[in-house]
Amino acid sequence: MEKAIKRYFPVFVLPTLLAFCIGFIWPFLQGLYLSFCEFRTVNDAVFVGLSNYAKAISDPEFLHAFWFTALFAVTTVVLINLLGFLVALAFTQNFKGINIFRTVFFMPNLIGGIVLGYIWQLIFNGVLAYFGTTLKISTFWGFWGLVILVCWQQIGYMMIIYIAGLQAIPGDLTEAAQIDGASAWQRLIHVILPNMMPSITICTFLTLTNGFKLFDQNLSLTAGDPMKSTEMMALNIYNTFYGRVGWQGVGQAKAVLFFILVVGIGLIQLRITRSKEVQQ
Repeated sequence: MEKAIKRYFPVFVLPTLLAFCIGFIWPFLQGLYLSFCEFRTVNDAVFVGLSNYAKAISDPEFLHAFWFTALFAVTTVVLINLLGFLVALAFTQNFKGINIFRTVFFMPNLIGGIVLGYIWQLIFNGVLAYFGTTLKISTFWGFWGLVILVCWQQIGYMMIIYIAGLQAIPGDLTEAAQIDGASAWQRLIHVILPNMMPSITICTFLTLTNGFKLFDQNLSLTAGDPMKSTEMMALNIYNTFYGRVGWQGVGQAKAVLFFILVVGIGLIQLRITRSKEVQQ
């Protein structure tokens, strides 16, 4: 059987590899080239060197979107992981109906971002109407509206990963610490958290990259209003490419810079958190 698999594996691998090259590798390389061009369509591209990148870096809207996105990503990474871990701790206790609670907390992750944004827009605007404001005329509430929406959507997903990590910790370790007189806080800090680092690495990576790549919820909840003050990087790239005539090349350059930024931050985070993992 093993010989047959080795002999015929190209038959199964090549179609997937071909589809990957056509659907990802070639568009990526073409997009990288177009970031150095002025164009309206891919067939009339004219090479202009680094001018698109110069315009992208000097664009105040793009710089504001970067800092707004960075603040949003840091805030959501902390809140989602902290609350997801606390909920996971609660839901690893033995009490009646625990599976129902886990299902209910996970369900928001199944709702699409566009639909979720419009639902929460109605909820927030209904509440904020009593205070004479709405999401689209307040940068403060627009920011925290996005934070609350994303936390509500993703906490349940991270909870599942943290529950798996908690259940993988050998019971002998916590029992031994308890016998040695360690308090619940000491067991959490010195036993549970060090053994949870693989789960923390995964959840931090997912929340960090999702925070920077957020698009659907931003588009449907605030659409960048007021005056693009709540516009995040992905939405800024979209608006540059499709909303500013003659700026398609600049939009493509912004997309390349965005890709480099997200990959770089993700790799740094993985390196930092993986260095703290312990071998069981």
